[in-house]
Amino acid sequence: MEKKEEKLKKSFIEKIARFCKEKGFVFPCCEIYGGFSGFYDYGPLGAELKKNIKDLWWEEFVRKRDDIVGIDACTINPFVLWKASGHVDSFTDPLVECRKCKKRFRADSLIEDSLGIAVDGITIEQVNEIIAKHSLRCPSCKGELTSARTFNLMFKTYVGAVEDQSSLAFLRPETAQLIFTNFKFVQKAARLKLPFGIAQIGRAYRNEISPRDFLFRMREFEQMEIEYFVHPDKLNQCPYLTKELLDFEMNIYSAEMQEKGEEHRKMSLREALEKGIISTAWHGYWLALVYKWFIELGVNPEKLRARQHLKEELSHYALETWDIEYRFPFGWKEIHGMANRTDYDLKQHMKFSGKDLSYFDEETGKKILPYVVAEPSQGVDRAFLVFLIDAYTEEEDRVVLKLHPKLAPYKVAVFPLVKRDKLDEKAKQIHELLKKHFTSFYDEKGSIGRRYARQDEIGTPFCITIDYQTLEDNTVTIRERDTKKQVRVKISELVEIISKLIEGEIKFEEITSELLEGNA
Repeated sequence: MEKKEEKLKKSFIEKIARFCKEKGFVFPCCEIYGGFSGFYDYGPLGAELKKNIKDLWWEEFVRKRDDIVGIDACTINPFVLWKASGHVDSFTDPLVECRKCKKRFRADSLIEDSLGIAVDGITIEQVNEIIAKHSLRCPSCKGELTSARTFNLMFKTYVGAVEDQSSLAFLRPETAQLIFTNFKFVQKAARLKLPFGIAQIGRAYRNEISPRDFLFRMREFEQMEIEYFVHPDKLNQCPYLTKELLDFEMNIYSAEMQEKGEEHRKMSLREALEKGIISTAWHGYWLALVYKWFIELGVNPEKLRARQHLKEELSHYALETWDIEYRFPFGWKEIHGMANRTDYDLKQHMKFSGKDLSYFDEETGKKILPYVVAEPSQGVDRAFLVFLIDAYTEEEDRVVLKLHPKLAPYKVAVFPLVKRDKLDEKAKQIHELLKKHFTSFYDEKGSIGRRYARQDEIGTPFCITIDYQTLEDNTVTIRERDTKKQVRVKISELVEIISKLIEGEIKFEEITSELLEGNA
């Protein structure tokens, strides 16, 4: 019998997946052929929301900064690159197979689902011990399971007409490595001086044993990633640590707290650094910055926490790693990873390529290998899932998607009160005006209440209604999604008002109060 938590998880994920499919956010890939596990296509609304997430991230962490530049690198790379990075030998998950039905399962996930215990960083030997101790069987047919073995998650392919070791290549499982191989070219071309970062948004591929939980664990996905390079002798010299950021509070869940069985605790970045919970100023800076980014885009801060990896969880390249986790209805799950990779990657690629990837330090006149003291690595699809789930609200009379206006697929929707008496013509004129500035949706079908409801469900923050008064005085009604409040404004002021509302420069209540006084 399934555990209560597993039933809740399955029910909720199914509801969200169904909602996304019905409203045009996400579709199962190749569903007309029976589906393709671990792959999803984004529909009209999903494509807009996903693009907004990427654009906002790029604007915040690349374009607004002088110390970060971007690249767009290839997704198929030669064997030697992934051998150098350690992925050929270490990028694995434990796999078990049913002797009866031959189905394969990710062993650590099977243990978590069956026993309800966390087994992050568990070894193959420990996996086999737990399976034997608890007599775990195949979830599908109750058959006996084989001993666990390692399974490499990279997709193999061959480049050229001959399929042999010399033409072996892989679809990249992460976006980081091409930043390292291009490090010297980018640094010289952009004339970058330490500290600086190189960013990339792009697709990655992992042959997951058991893709699951809708968009949470996929086989093809997108990442937004930065490798931030710092002088190895200046790991705690971060000039960007303002008082505001040092006072910023996060839910911190250190390795020590986990080992003692304690709960996470709210503390400022300043406290976490002073107590040595976060080991370097740069790591703390980036952790707080990304954590703050989620909150500023509307995620409930009580549903976020920063969790430190236990020693046995650390990747082969990491000195220290923190995850930002979100409390889904089925538990805390990772939505962002941030590792201190030291100089591991540059060293490895120098060793395997024979090329000099060092940085010339003008202050000392010496060559050094910079440290990647922080690697903000963000899954686009997981961010998509978090923003959507956090915004999904069921009220007594409606379902409303309370997305931050900057994220919403459509910023405005335009409705004529009725489709006659030239109201529809006026509404289309206003729709064309707004389209020059925002994503706008025009709808004239059904009752005005039903049209409001349709936009509430897909997250449109503002609806504009054109009625008979519009023809008399060139004013329209703006309705705010979350509160359902309405106010009349002049058409000539519409673009400016909507812009300020989206950017958070004014609140809807302030507009309402001001304009009601002016129209009294």
